[in-house]
Amino acid sequence: MVLTASTMLPLGTSAPDFSLPDTHGKMVSLKDFQDKPVLLVMFICNHCPYVKHIQPRLVPFCKELQDRGVGVVAINSNDASQYPDDSPENMAKVAKQLGYTFPYLYDEQQKVAKEYAAACTPDFYVFDSARRLVYRGQFDDSRPGNGVPVTGKDLWDAIDALLTGRTVSLKQKPSMGCNIKWKPGNEPSYFAH
Repeated sequence: MVLTASTMLPLGTSAPDFSLPDTHGKMVSLKDFQDKPVLLVMFICNHCPYVKHIQPRLVPFCKELQDRGVGVVAINSNDASQYPDDSPENMAKVAKQLGYTFPYLYDEQQKVAKEYAAACTPDFYVFDSARRLVYRGQFDDSRPGNGVPVTGKDLWDAIDALLTGRTVSLKQKPSMGCNIKWKPGNEPSYFAH
């Protein structure tokens, strides 16, 4: 397992468009969130220990955000042929088992991951009402085995600042996790082997 950090896409970047199937086969796109004042886009998967580490907090965290009017969407871009745990069928099982209240989309072509310059799972992006990037980076300082409680503090502080009209701090730490499992020959230029 190679520990990979976020690419830290430049702040102010416009949210790249997407149209991907959810775990029920329904197509979900960026415009489906146009009425939301804030949008959280997460790149996650099923098998990554870094995702599994935060999942018990991530699910209620996202529900709390949705209750505050935030749009939330998760995208899995892993190569399911090499990592069958991340297949759409298993995505549906995990979403149901964990009670995901947000759409969990499958980026089979890995095009959306590349447009977001997503590098790891989990990887988080927060966009304002104009869909400009205001935060990218970690959930919090917790990692498997480091003993730091999983709170989602870094991500929460950024979103709360947006919702309450405060400035989002520019002190942002990259997320760390497993690299996105690229299809052979499909690796982006920023992928470090």
